[in-house]
Amino acid sequence: MLIYDGDSDIQHDVEKEEPPPYLPPMPTTDSTDSRELQKYTQGVLVRAEDNVTQEAKSKIGRVLHRITEQLARWGLEVNGITPTLEDERTDKRLYQFFFVWFSANANILTLSAGTVGPAYYSLGIRDSFYVILVVDIVTCVFPAFFATFGPKLGTRAMVQSRFSWGYYGAIIPSVLNVLSMQGYLVVNTIIGGQVLAEVSQHLSDTVGIVVIAFISLLITFCGCRMLHWCYRYQTLIWIPNVIAFVVMLAVGGKHIVSASVLSPSPAPAAMIMSFGSSLAATVVSWSTLTPDYGVYHDKNASAWRVFSYAYLGFFVSSLPAHMLGAAFAATALSVPAWEAGLGNGNDIGGMVAAILAPTKGFGKFLLVLLSLTAPSACAPTMYTVCTSFMTIHRKLANIPRFAIAVVSTAILIPLAIVGAARFYSTFVDILALIGYWIAPFCAIALTEHFLFRHGSYTPTTYAVAAAWDRPRHASLPSGAAALCALAAAVALIVPCMQQAWFTGPLAARGTGDLGMLVGFGVAVPVYACARAVEVWYVARGGAGAEMRAEAMEERRERRAFASRYGRRAVDVVS
Repeated sequence: MLIYDGDSDIQHDVEKEEPPPYLPPMPTTDSTDSRELQKYTQGVLVRAEDNVTQEAKSKIGRVLHRITEQLARWGLEVNGITPTLEDERTDKRLYQFFFVWFSANANILTLSAGTVGPAYYSLGIRDSFYVILVVDIVTCVFPAFFATFGPKLGTRAMVQSRFSWGYYGAIIPSVLNVLSMQGYLVVNTIIGGQVLAEVSQHLSDTVGIVVIAFISLLITFCGCRMLHWCYRYQTLIWIPNVIAFVVMLAVGGKHIVSASVLSPSPAPAAMIMSFGSSLAATVVSWSTLTPDYGVYHDKNASAWRVFSYAYLGFFVSSLPAHMLGAAFAATALSVPAWEAGLGNGNDIGGMVAAILAPTKGFGKFLLVLLSLTAPSACAPTMYTVCTSFMTIHRKLANIPRFAIAVVSTAILIPLAIVGAARFYSTFVDILALIGYWIAPFCAIALTEHFLFRHGSYTPTTYAVAAAWDRPRHASLPSGAAALCALAAAVALIVPCMQQAWFTGPLAARGTGDLGMLVGFGVAVPVYACARAVEVWYVARGGAGAEMRAEAMEERRERRAFASRYGRRAVDVVS
């Protein structure tokens, strides 16, 4: 195929790939329809096999492009962050929303979150159960609702956030999500590695961490279709976890029954609130993941059905696992073998091994299953790290997802090895930091959806195809309202924080950690007022402002096209 180099007067015969079938045919140089050419190049930027640009000019770029092509030939998902087209959103197996999130939470990692109440905040079984029940009922609503954006809009979570935070404003939650999910990966890998290390004296936490990290990397390589396949067909990964929990309850139940359900001393309100905040962060943090795994499901599916499946998946798995974790950790204080297994309070794997010790060889087998199913939570998290990183900047979207996953794994392994020595303090610190920003993020996105887009998912409400990658499109806000809401939330979160490394003046009065709750409560009214002012200002500008924005956007696209195909190519189609 003959192509023209805009920087040279020489024509070259170069074999060039035909564009993928989901893109319109590229106009020839004698076409006068420049808009079609812009439409084509805009699609190529971050779509499927073109994560690495087709004209890979560097040696590394060509290598990555060949790897991406090979993965696509094997049937693995290589899509970037481009919204899924409507004709690709046809999967009617909505029950997968239940199994995906049930599998991701019915495991040792969720059980560990429940142990934080007794082990870190010194709460009793009864107080921990009350907190867990209230928190799980309320907080499971958030990730379940965000799951509806996947099939309805076909967007990953951080791309969808552009419709409330603005194109450039969404960079902030994208960066925060990369850091938060990377931290969550560290915690998950520590727990899985500790459990695997208990199988044999020849295994250490370090070896277990490396094994769990590489299994998660392997699944992430394959994409979200592989994640659904694993959960649904690969022996239904939640089954061994549920069996292990039942065996643990059968073996250790007599100790739990004889243990006191009350706290060693009356539980202060501050400890109850702080435990509730930590637990809420573990559940609400899934809100930035759930949209990513529904982008191939039926676009015409009822939002209520998607929500119901996802909510049940979270609630039915999280509540029992959290309660089991709290019961075992509280009982460990009166069972010497369990307390010895827990060590200095940082070895969850040791406590689980001590509980299963009476079952001998079968218990070792269950430990292996518990550890090797840890990637059911790690792999979705790593997948979202990749898509969030690609959303930060358009150039980063050109990097193949598998390359980002490799870098993420290389970072998390040494961090997990270091953090394993002080598990609970690491766990609580990471959860607190996640909660402080995820609360205003959810508040802003939900306020935009219900108040300004009237709860609708229609193309007229969310012009996803036209607006998702166009900063000045009328369907995207400027981001000023979101930034105002975030600033106001942070200003009030700081005085309400209660952490080992900082306690705000309000929290110091005995309120406990109210940062997450306050952040959500402040962000809603501030965003609503600021966004209303923005809508009024844009409407007051009228068609003139819209035309100016469109002209600026067109000039930006022409410059981007010129930098890629050469100035002469732009002149030909103009």
